[in-house]
Amino acid sequence: MPMVALIGPLGWQELIILFFIVLIIFGPRKLPEVAEAFGKSIQKFKRASREIREEIEPDNDTNKNKD
Repeated sequence: MPMVALIGPLGWQELIILFFIVLIIFGPRKLPEVAEAFGKSIQKFKRASREIREEIEPDNDTNKNKD
């Protein structure tokens, strides 16, 4: 079971608390670097999951041509 399913959706209160925790841990000077690294990680994850999905799912164009 994915961890997100156990936690549930995050509301704005939780996001604010997470922001302050990250701000305390990394400090205001490192925060832009951390945000940039996080954004790049999310992009890589989305790209990889899209590529895997495209490999697994059959191509719709070839299925339409067979009918």
